[in-house]
Amino acid sequence: MERTFTEQELVRREKLKNIKNPYPEKYEINYELKDASVLPDETTGVRVAGRIILMRKMGKMSFLTIGDLEGKIQISIKVDMVGEEAYNEFKNNFDLGDFIGVEGEVFTTHTGEKTIRANSFTFLGKALKPLPEKFHGLEDIETIYRNRYVDLITNDESKNKFLLRSRLIWEIREFLHSLGYIEIETPILNNKASGATAKPFVTHHNALDIDLYLRIAPETYLKRAVVGGFTKVFEIARCFRNEGMDATHLQDFTMIEGYGAYLNYEDNMKLLREMLQTIVQNLFGTLHIQIGDKMVDLSGEWEVATFRDLILRYSAIDIDIYNTKEALLAKIKEDKIEIDSDVPLENLGYGNLVDQLYKKVARPNIVGPLYMINHPISLSPLARANDENPTITDRFQLIINGAEIINAYSELVDPREQEKRLLNQAELKAQGDEEAMPMDYDYIEAMEYGMPPISGWGMGIDRLMQLLTNSENIKDCILFPLMKPKD
Repeated sequence: MERTFTEQELVRREKLKNIKNPYPEKYEINYELKDASVLPDETTGVRVAGRIILMRKMGKMSFLTIGDLEGKIQISIKVDMVGEEAYNEFKNNFDLGDFIGVEGEVFTTHTGEKTIRANSFTFLGKALKPLPEKFHGLEDIETIYRNRYVDLITNDESKNKFLLRSRLIWEIREFLHSLGYIEIETPILNNKASGATAKPFVTHHNALDIDLYLRIAPETYLKRAVVGGFTKVFEIARCFRNEGMDATHLQDFTMIEGYGAYLNYEDNMKLLREMLQTIVQNLFGTLHIQIGDKMVDLSGEWEVATFRDLILRYSAIDIDIYNTKEALLAKIKEDKIEIDSDVPLENLGYGNLVDQLYKKVARPNIVGPLYMINHPISLSPLARANDENPTITDRFQLIINGAEIINAYSELVDPREQEKRLLNQAELKAQGDEEAMPMDYDYIEAMEYGMPPISGWGMGIDRLMQLLTNSENIKDCILFPLMKPKD
């Protein structure tokens, strides 16, 4: 199909004919824009480059502002400094969005703006499409997600959000490295969709002629690494779950998982509280974070509440009494609690049914930060059973403003018990529970080589960013979120 262009796009394409080399190989700079903008006046020989984001063309002198991801600076181009031919070339051929290289001297205008007086300039790249009109940026939210690159050019708030995301990940790595944790990589293509209770994506490996799953979590491979001798290990992992999407959930997302040998879940409650407090303090200089109309205080110790108590707090259902699937389902229907689930409630196992009830009645009301503990064992097929009450697990979740930020537990390291639980999960899967885990004898075999006591945790990077930046939709924190094709 033949493409059509707007009038502005046609004009810009015509200007290419007047430019000797519109896409040069390189340009030598000696200052980043953020550094050039703080140089003292009369600094000479300054060479910078960037995209033209503002421009005022006049008779004998023009002003433009060039910018990049982290800085911007004003440029002045005068006819008596660059020559009449070069000045006319600038006026006739340069547009907003084009890239330019400039060499000159720093001075401050009478309005107090740091500026580079150009002695020479070089055309570095033509933008064939114009930036949004009057530089107001993109406003339609779907266009922002589809054309994030334009959003970054025109929206400082968006640009700063993704710089913050990069700093956040750097801070996490620094904190864990300081404690002796080692970062590794594990497979994205898996023979088994293990490591969490979730519905997987299925793909096909042509060379091997087998179906594979995109990983739903890196857990079982990270624990294989612990078997192999990595006593403190973590991975920042892209994961995929073929489930519903809403303002706090996406099918592909970034999480970090970490595992420590010889630790229990209470050790990780302390470690993760200290990690988040350290990171937030370093990023924002405060532990008080504004979320909507609420101010969340991350300082000090955090509240701890049981799974049972939280459901009781917001409903009339005691899961110690309604402790079977049939009894709980009947009570949910009796109390007319409407639960949205991709899987029919009748097909869910008891643990997943309890989890759906909690997510409906309790989690949306929690401001936190709050550690929820004592999850039912059927909801936690990879977690260690509590020594005093084997119907619950040594597990916790961190909830802030109605969102699960961290999921963690003392790991099940007994391969015999793990085999029993996965067989039970496989039975639930056969009965229609698509989120149940499959049997994974390869993982069982790894466990049979011996595992030390382990505690592990997982944290969603995207959801943490959504929390820290007070973003309405998790897509606001994904640089290039998946979008349905326009056609």
